[in-house]
This record gives sequence, C-alpha cells and structure tokens, in this order.
Amino acid sequence: MLAAAVSLSPGRFLTIAMGDLERIKPGSKAVAEKPDANPEGKGLNGFLLDWYQTEPKGVVEKPPRQVLAEMFTSMLVLSAKFKFRPSVGTKNYLYWINGEWSLSLIAPNEWSEARRRGFAGMCILQRDMTWTIEPSDLLRGENPVSEALGRFYDAFAEKLDTDMTLEEILPFYAGELHYYPRLFASALSRSIRTTLILTDRRELPCRQYQSLPGNWRKVLLENKD
Repeated sequence: MLAAAVSLSPGRFLTIAMGDLERIKPGSKAVAEKPDANPEGKGLNGFLLDWYQTEPKGVVEKPPRQVLAEMFTSMLVLSAKFKFRPSVGTKNYLYWINGEWSLSLIAPNEWSEARRRGFAGMCILQRDMTWTIEPSDLLRGENPVSEALGRFYDAFAEKLDTDMTLEEILPFYAGELHYYPRLFASALSRSIRTTLILTDRRELPCRQYQSLPGNWRKVLLENKD
C-alpha cells in the first residue's frame, strides 16, 4: 500500500499541504524559517517530545513513482483540518465537507448520511511518517468528493512542473498550519528528504520525475494492497 492533506477554500488547499506554494516564490522564507515564538502556546519540552515522537522510522529507498504517490496522498491528508495527534497504525477518516477537507477519528457509519456522502477514504499514518489511503467507493464516480480530489491532484502535478527539487517544495515549516498538521508536515518532509538522500536524487529537479501517473485515480485506486 502506498502512502497517501487548517481548512481552506478549494482554490487555496495547497497553502496547507505545500506551504502556500501558489504564492511563495523560490527563496522565500515563508516556509523555511520558524518564528521565535509559538503562537499556540506549546511548551518547549512538549514540542521537543512531539518532534522526537514524530521522527520518521524505517525510511528506505523507494522508486520515484512511489515517492510521488506517497507525497501526493500524504499532503492530501495533511491539508485537512484536524486538531488531534494522529498515531501510527490508527484508522483516520478523510472527509470533504462544506468545501473543506477534514480528518476525523469517526468512521462514516457512525455519522449522518450527509457526512457519509463526503467520505474520501480511510487513512493510516505509517512509521516513516507517510500516509496511506484506502479510498472510498465514492472516488470511483463523479461527485463533489472526486471533483475536489481532482482539483487537488491537478494543483499538485502543476507544482511538480518546476526546476526546483522535491526537497525545495516540501513543507518543512508551513506557518499557516495549526500545530499538529504543521508537526506532521515537517515529519513527512524529513522522511521524503531521507529517501531522496538514500537514492541520491536530492538534486533532481521535480520536472525530471517522469513516472507520475496521469491522474489521481491511478495514484489512489491502483496503489492499494
């Protein structure tokens, strides 16, 4: 199974997942530097513990197609609104509700019909801090959920059409994120960077990755167990 992202309007979802790459130019400090203060009041000891506990484990060499699939699905999960600390191996559920992505511990069969109509898939955090998604059957048809995913994929693919490296577009510090999405976005970035180092592809421009599937359905539906 390949890995499979605060709340935004459809046109700005990459602000969360990719540090607002719609507006940030190469060399910008917006996602590179951490501010001196923590606006959410997380104590230093608590932050250091969270940082340690989200250190990617078991990172291995991966082919380019797998790296991109994991990057796409993980950033999709991390673009969702959630205020809890995800645990490795625990089932989480991704929804498209009222024009925004939301990650929840509540399964679709425990919610209303309206919520079930927005169910995108079951997500699990892996030891290497990437995410896997078991997609909902809704993604096989045309509906608001699949349309939202299509828009996310198109923007993701567009961001890869650059001479910047994957490492340069990773959300090591996405300042607009709430604490936990920001924490896990940084963990994902560290994981992918380690993979790039192991495979000696750290300097490879995004544009040279030629194995990205042609659409999001191939990423989500074909890369299942």
